[in-house]
Amino acid sequence: MQTRYSFGGDEHVYIELDEAMSLEAFFKGLSLTNAIRDSRIAGVTEICPANASALVKFDPDKIAPDDLLKELKSLEAAAEKAEPVIDTRVIEIPVFYNDPWTHETLMRFRERHQDPKATDLEFAARVNDLPSADAFIAAHSGSPWFVSMVGFVAGLPFMYQMVERQRQLEVPKYLRPRTDTPKLTVGHGGCFSCIYSVRGAGGYQMFGITPMPIYDPKQEISYLKEFMIFFKPGDIVKFNPVTREEYDRDLEEVAAGRFYPAIRKVTFSLDAFQQDPTAYNAALLGGA
Repeated sequence: MQTRYSFGGDEHVYIELDEAMSLEAFFKGLSLTNAIRDSRIAGVTEICPANASALVKFDPDKIAPDDLLKELKSLEAAAEKAEPVIDTRVIEIPVFYNDPWTHETLMRFRERHQDPKATDLEFAARVNDLPSADAFIAAHSGSPWFVSMVGFVAGLPFMYQMVERQRQLEVPKYLRPRTDTPKLTVGHGGCFSCIYSVRGAGGYQMFGITPMPIYDPKQEISYLKEFMIFFKPGDIVKFNPVTREEYDRDLEEVAAGRFYPAIRKVTFSLDAFQQDPTAYNAALLGGA
């Protein structure tokens, strides 16, 4: 689709790059938002990239709205020619799937669910034509996930599965949102996985929980001292299933200030990935 620009009040421009999320839309948006940032347009105060769109905040006393639109459209033309390659990182996230805390929570809210007699994992397995919850966990943790945006609540990553579209796991959200979701729940809604950075309301299916904090406004956690939010758009996530004993051990390491996530720097090429996603993922995760 052709990029659509619209004004949001007096101080925002909304840029819609595509009607559906895709890695192509993400890379186009990343190139454009990076170009806007690097151009240092007078009056632009904030840039917020999303899955297939972006929001630009500006000061209308410093730049006229129509002048900003001209600048943005000029940058879009240049961004479309950018090579879809980024330097990023592969992050291993431990996940205690089918844990007792999300299980207790999901059972409290069964009347809001499509299938009150099944757990979220059992329901997710069935709607994806998988034989069991264990098979769904294997599919969920078996391929990497691309962080396409961070937000909604502070530090929450939206993650897009890096497989062919027909293989993507898809699960509908709850019929009505819950009023409670445990902190650090690994959830799923539509085609997106996420990690709830804080405890609160939510409507995504709940599959497990990670011991690894991803948001620390006090910046006291060992790997969050420089910045309170862990994830960045473009990060690649590998979910690693862990046992209760491993989960408890990691919690102790976090409390003692000794836990550091496994991170590797990589260069990701969209063109190379699209040629053979399975082989590319295998090479990408070879050190994981």
